[in-house]
Amino acid sequence: MTEELLNDYIEAHIGAEPEILHRLYRQTHLTRLYPRMCSGHAQGRLLAMFTRMIRPHRILELGTFTGYSALCFAEAMPEGCSIDTVEVDPEYADELRELFASSPRGADIRLHIGDAKELIDPIMSQGEPVDMVFIDADKRVYSAYYEAVMRHLRPGAFILADNTLWDGKVIDESARDPQTEGIRSFNDLVAADSRVEKAIIPIRDGLTLLQVISNKF
Repeated sequence: MTEELLNDYIEAHIGAEPEILHRLYRQTHLTRLYPRMCSGHAQGRLLAMFTRMIRPHRILELGTFTGYSALCFAEAMPEGCSIDTVEVDPEYADELRELFASSPRGADIRLHIGDAKELIDPIMSQGEPVDMVFIDADKRVYSAYYEAVMRHLRPGAFILADNTLWDGKVIDESARDPQTEGIRSFNDLVAADSRVEKAIIPIRDGLTLLQVISNKF
């Protein structure tokens, strides 16, 4: 059975993809380079379900891309929750702001343009404590993102990290590109970190779920 057929089967047996997300996914594949970076139906429903289960007070997303995952979080987050999402490319800022404004939770989505490494501390230091983080930006510096957000997270907070199996390249010894090495380093770091409980969900390109049990370094 091919991966594509299995994915079709999964999507036919889970919650329906909201129309706004269906249109966004299609538009992403028509207009953007590397459209696989878009979360998509199956992972999007999982992100929304995690959000409903966790009921966060504030979410930080590193890596907005076309806004698909941000809308999944916004759709499911409880009243009073907000999301700060960081995108490095200013070219798409107006497009993203227009998209978020069309969401029923648009007032609770704050877009930040810039380098996530430089924005983590100022964003997390202001306002309600962040208790849910989604890491999906530059794979080369996942470990730096992780250490930066851990300085701010309290016990009980959750981290989701995308692409942590990286098309299986993490176990391919011949794969030595910076992105693969960055993901490997991150996976090794969290595996050895006793401050968090951790699990890897082999959906799509790998999704790591972490819960902070201690913020003591």
